[in-house]
Amino acid sequence: MKRREFIALLGGAAATWPLAARAQQPERMRRIGVLLSTAADDPESSARTASFLQGLQQLGWIEGRNLRIDIRWAAGDAELYRKYAAELVALAPDIILASSSPTVAALQAATRTVPIVFAHAVDPVGAGFVDSLARPGGNATGFVLFEYGISAKWLELLKEIAPALKRVAVLRDPTTAAGMGQFGAIQSVAPSFGMEVNPVSLRDPGEIERGVTAFAASPNGGLIITAAPLGTLYRELIIALAARHKLPAIYSSRFFAADGGLVYYGPDLTDQYRRAAGYIDRILKGEKPANLAVQAPTKYEMAINLKTAKTLGIEVPSTLLARADEVFE
Repeated sequence: MKRREFIALLGGAAATWPLAARAQQPERMRRIGVLLSTAADDPESSARTASFLQGLQQLGWIEGRNLRIDIRWAAGDAELYRKYAAELVALAPDIILASSSPTVAALQAATRTVPIVFAHAVDPVGAGFVDSLARPGGNATGFVLFEYGISAKWLELLKEIAPALKRVAVLRDPTTAAGMGQFGAIQSVAPSFGMEVNPVSLRDPGEIERGVTAFAASPNGGLIITAAPLGTLYRELIIALAARHKLPAIYSSRFFAADGGLVYYGPDLTDQYRRAAGYIDRILKGEKPANLAVQAPTKYEMAINLKTAKTLGIEVPSTLLARADEVFE
């Protein structure tokens, strides 16, 4: 080979070296923290994280390739919220996914700089997580579970499925603004349905059992289980108490009806986690949570458990069945 040809060949090869070197470089690894209010062994935890991971994968984020995920499960424990929020922030993640209002509160107490995306917070403005829904303004944004007005819908549907009801026990977490807000919304419309409202605390299993048992001592009663991490945590007990005392009950999440609850009305929570993955993607690509509007659910669903209705001696109106998205038999 002539010297001139060799130099030309060497120059051409050298020009391709930076490109080849870049092609062999591993993708930049990004780190996501995840703080869930459910327990690690709860099937609902698996369903939510699976939906979140699927959403990320559809956007090109693959765990182990360009993404590392650190998950903590607080299981409705206030102390664990604080502990795990601090742990996740100490890992210096690029962004954190928060499940519910208590997780957002704990994370914002630990950091006001790391971006946070919440999957289903209740009243994020009232809770102080964001300045407004349209312009969050801080380090958090995401998706609301619903507006408090849905609480009135629960009372309406419960009365429709069991017209004889005169009394309703509202199971809520009195330590959170969301718990009080949902109870207040139900209380405000109860007179228009001719209903008496009684609060029952969700703070621990003993308190739930005592409250529901005392309420069931008088006739014509039903239950409304508001949206709260503690309600999810103690759902087996709550469903069992409703069955034992033959109390018609309405719940805020689908898995209650699937597990034996009478009726559910609310948003698709697993879809909220898939949508949260979209906001995670946008923030990792450079957008700011302060500028991403908080979004509401795109669809509300209703599910009815006919087996439970039969056990309670309730004949579900055909008009209600026609509106149901899912029926368990």
